[in-house]
Amino acid sequence: MGTVTRGTTNPNRLRRMDRWITAVHGAELRRADDAVAVDLGYGAAPWTAVELLQRLRTVAPRTRVVGVEIDPARVAAARPYEREGLAFRHGGFEIPLPERPLLIRAANVLRQYEEAEVAEVWARLCARLAPACADSRGGLLVEGTCDEIGRRHVWVALGPEGPRTVTFATRLGSLDRPSDLAERLPKALIHRNVPGEPVHAFLRDFDRAWAAAAPYASYGVRQRWIRAVRDLTADWPVTDGVTRWRQGEVTVRWGALAPRG
Repeated sequence: MGTVTRGTTNPNRLRRMDRWITAVHGAELRRADDAVAVDLGYGAAPWTAVELLQRLRTVAPRTRVVGVEIDPARVAAARPYEREGLAFRHGGFEIPLPERPLLIRAANVLRQYEEAEVAEVWARLCARLAPACADSRGGLLVEGTCDEIGRRHVWVALGPEGPRTVTFATRLGSLDRPSDLAERLPKALIHRNVPGEPVHAFLRDFDRAWAAAAPYASYGVRQRWIRAVRDLTADWPVTDGVTRWRQGEVTVRWGALAPRG
């Protein structure tokens, strides 16, 4: 289910997303007896799936990764890279696995779709996640967009119940102002960056906080970012703390940025 993407990818492109996943979802993966992660729509080359396995296994050594691609030729090209814990399958949004994965990563996949199609795709993918239980929040879907070399990235995190948070992540040295990240908003938000929509108000306030934090630039761009995010917390439900902010990240509850109407 779905359509073939352009398939462009580069090694290390998804490092920021992977770093966040290992930090916030690593414990769930470690607790599982058979943790399965899916790299959905990995593209014309298998680099992102190979890297996902390497990064997840630093926090959860038993994790298996399955790369899923809708283009059979790409699956055939990836098969020589299979190894213990890494496999490739032909498929799409139906996620053709017998088990329900603890993680589905879909980076730069929905960019080519219409905004109206996003909710249905999200619902289909969330339904394939491992369910929540007494000691687990269940699986995690991470869906977002980044630039070609992974300097700027925005993603939505969803659980079996639906969207939870939005994360903005950047290489701080490449940033002029936080609203530069608007061009990498995921499909659910990119057309909502207009006056009257919450995501537009958030980026406006972020730019104002960034400008007010300019004196902290003498201590480095990281300190300026931390100060700007700290100021944002007065009006926006930021869910993370300084440890993540130092990485050039900030995560906000989905409900605060969700489109109106």
